[in-house]
Amino acid sequence: MIRKLLGVLLALIPISMAAQQQDSIRILWIGNSFTYFNDLPGMVREIAASQGVKLSCTRFLKGGERFSGHLKNPELIRALISGHWDYIVLQEQSTAPAMSTRQVIQKVYPAAHALDSLAHVGSPEAKVVFYMTWGHKFGNRKPVANYPLANDYEHMQERLKTSYLEMAYDNDAWCAPVGMAWQQVRRERPECELYRSDNYHPAVPGSYLAANVIFTTLFRKPYRTEFTADLPTSLAEYLQQIAQQTVLDNFVLLNIR
Repeated sequence: MIRKLLGVLLALIPISMAAQQQDSIRILWIGNSFTYFNDLPGMVREIAASQGVKLSCTRFLKGGERFSGHLKNPELIRALISGHWDYIVLQEQSTAPAMSTRQVIQKVYPAAHALDSLAHVGSPEAKVVFYMTWGHKFGNRKPVANYPLANDYEHMQERLKTSYLEMAYDNDAWCAPVGMAWQQVRRERPECELYRSDNYHPAVPGSYLAANVIFTTLFRKPYRTEFTADLPTSLAEYLQQIAQQTVLDNFVLLNIR
């Protein structure tokens, strides 16, 4: 199926993109509101700038969109096939990877693999990064009658963790363990409010934590940044430390090599 899809797209979409500047690292972001709330790509760019690294961010972000929905966007397909990306960051809808194993296998993994395959058509050397999200504050905000494991935070988070790691392993990609770092902060500092009032979208501290996890995943080394997203310095430094620890201590688990 994927080969057929690639063949059709390659026949219909011209691989012609104007030469891009080579003085920046090019990141393609594919996701939804868990990425665009608080401008997560912009936060990653600010952290990079503080380290003397220039990032160019292109976004395909739509509220509530799933991987399967993104595959229907011809502009995104054109961008993937045209290539020249250094990293492609993929973020699935917040509940889809937290469903039953059978449902995730049917509805998430094939679309994840299709996006990964398309990414490597135009950018053979690019690294795909699966951005592991977090469980909703009290479990799935829309309780699932036939899958109670989704209906509390800890079980929802563990299911998300498994699904995102499987996507990384199956596609020889990396995993950015935002959900794992989020879980650590919830355990250590429950007073730190990572969620907005809706109990699933990120507040600024949550997006800042995610940005540091993703930056550490991409560049794989310790750092300190003065960029705090206007958070108190002590809180920003704590979130930086948790983010770096979660990534740097788990390279094997996250398939980062």
